[in-house]
Amino acid sequence: MRDDNGRALKPDDASERVILVDEADCPIGEDAKLDTHLKGRLHRAFSVFLFDRQGRTLLQKRADVKYHSRGKWANACCGHPRPGEDILDAARRRTFEELGIDVELGYGFQARYRAELDGGMVENELVHVFSGMAVSTLDPHPDEVSNTHFINLDELQADSARDSEPYSAWLCHYLDHHFADIVGLKMRMRAVV
Repeated sequence: MRDDNGRALKPDDASERVILVDEADCPIGEDAKLDTHLKGRLHRAFSVFLFDRQGRTLLQKRADVKYHSRGKWANACCGHPRPGEDILDAARRRTFEELGIDVELGYGFQARYRAELDGGMVENELVHVFSGMAVSTLDPHPDEVSNTHFINLDELQADSARDSEPYSAWLCHYLDHHFADIVGLKMRMRAVV
């Protein structure tokens, strides 16, 4: 959905609920998103890598109003499926809400990570990673994204290894532990074009 100015509508973060899971990704309950991150409870999440026709990946700079990791560079989109929501549908929904584009996504791989963030937040997630092609014009929601940038994966990995501070904890985790998987996503996307 869009507002009167044509921008993707921003959801109310306070009302969002996430799916709590066990280590096998089986649902064991649900909780408010903010409480889940404050308590560090294991929950289901997704992450999206988008590529352009040159094989570069899209980064988004998180808006300064986000409740954690403000102003950090992250991959194209991350989020959580709502209880009862298909995870692929959730990834497409959030990609539209954050970046203003409707994109076809394909499943890539699963990641497990835990990180302590600013503001006493703890990310403790089983993440389903998807990929797609960013072939339409981006229309980022200003409450979600302050900037976007396409970058070569090798350049991104080298830069984050030199200085991880500008990047989100989860992006650094993917680059450190799943770089070959991300390159595989890029190769699949390039084969589609």
